[in-house]
Amino acid sequence: MVKKTSKRNARSFTDCFKLRRTPLQRRPARTIVTRSQSHVRGGLFRRLPSELFDMILDQMSVRDLSIFSMVSKEVNGQVRAYISTLAWRKRMMNENFHHFVSFKQTFITLIAGWDRLECHRVFNFLCELTHLLKNIEAVLSERPGLKRYQERQIRLYCRHVLLDCWPNQPVKKFWLNLLLNPWPLVSQARLLFILYGPSCPDGTLNWHSLVEMELPRRSLWEVANAIHLLFGDTDLEDQSNQSMLTILEELIVVPQQWHVDNVARLLVLCESSLCYNILASKAINGRLFEVSRLLVHIVLVCEEDNYHVSWAVKLVHRIYNLLRTAAEKFRFIQQLESMFSMVTMEMLEFSVTGNNVGDRETLQSLHFFLNSTARFHAKLLQMFVR
Repeated sequence: MVKKTSKRNARSFTDCFKLRRTPLQRRPARTIVTRSQSHVRGGLFRRLPSELFDMILDQMSVRDLSIFSMVSKEVNGQVRAYISTLAWRKRMMNENFHHFVSFKQTFITLIAGWDRLECHRVFNFLCELTHLLKNIEAVLSERPGLKRYQERQIRLYCRHVLLDCWPNQPVKKFWLNLLLNPWPLVSQARLLFILYGPSCPDGTLNWHSLVEMELPRRSLWEVANAIHLLFGDTDLEDQSNQSMLTILEELIVVPQQWHVDNVARLLVLCESSLCYNILASKAINGRLFEVSRLLVHIVLVCEEDNYHVSWAVKLVHRIYNLLRTAAEKFRFIQQLESMFSMVTMEMLEFSVTGNNVGDRETLQSLHFFLNSTARFHAKLLQMFVR
């Protein structure tokens, strides 16, 4: 009897213990997630119904969304899924999508630290969202300047959102290549002009200024920087050097053949290695007349823009050494000297016959040219005597 009683008492004690622990096991879930618990599958935000989570995101500004996406990899993925929805697209369209500053902040923050493949996907998404490639195609299929407003919009969007926000040059080059690569080289040259060519005070592109007159250095600075960014590290024997030449050849005839001084100034701004690659490629292909004319005007640009003429002399010397035979070298120097005489006569005839711009400006150009010619030949003779 005693044993049975103790057994019953022991069983009752255990049952009572279980009953007392049951309420403790069913306490409400914590609302604070520790670092160790954050790795549990699902996470805190996944416990929310998707409709409620989307409602929260709907109330966030563009900047808040970009910051919120940095909380964790899971949240980043949920924000990316949200901005891929039709509701987000309609919201952006309703809020006027070309508020570039806000979108640029989101764009930079959202893709911070992503690899190139992920950035390429973002680019494809942006193109789909904004119809960017279709808009570019529509502009490139028309005559330059015919769709001035659309050209301006493409320039503003691409520069403010995709290009100018990157202080890191390799990253900027990556995004510029993404914009250029879908198009043939001829169209790439024209798109480069749309993005970086000289503009009018109202922001539209000044297509014909490069054809009709000599422009100052600041008007060509951005185009030269873009070319240097794309091809500044190429060698003369590199395959991409041919692409550079093709793009440049197409660029300087948009919309018509540029004023020769603008071409020379662009080459000077592209810096010595790139300028040499362009002129050397022409010289190798037997285009000595064209090379000589460009060199003469490069000497003039150096004088006008206060560059040392010794830079042009070294350029001539490198091209001279590039040529293989003595006959080719002699023909190059002969062609160069003949070009100096030809350009001098052109300026004299222009000043004698008079022009619409004014005789004083013509005489000043002639003065610059004669001074630059004297300096150039003095340095050239000094180099060969050594």
